[in-house]
Amino acid sequence: MEGKVLARIAAVVFVAVAITAAVIELTREDVLTPAPSAPALQAPADPLRLQLRRCQEMGEAAANDAECLRLWAGNRDRFLGRTPGPSTPAQPGAGPIGGQ
Repeated sequence: MEGKVLARIAAVVFVAVAITAAVIELTREDVLTPAPSAPALQAPADPLRLQLRRCQEMGEAAANDAECLRLWAGNRDRFLGRTPGPSTPAQPGAGPIGGQ
């Protein structure tokens, strides 16, 4: 019988510890400290972005605007990794030497 009594005492102690821990957790006040915030990064004003935004706001009229067409072509080339300017390779047979 001493085994049963010892098991009951252990169970009562376990329940008492569990109840005590629950009460402590429920009555504890959390001290909220504000999370350190990183400063908002303000991107510098990009003139190309501003010009492209102007073309976007023009709507269908931008399709006939030479400046918008030039900006879109330059932005597309920059996105695709093409180098702007006349960097097309010469075709074989073109020019004074190949044409003789």
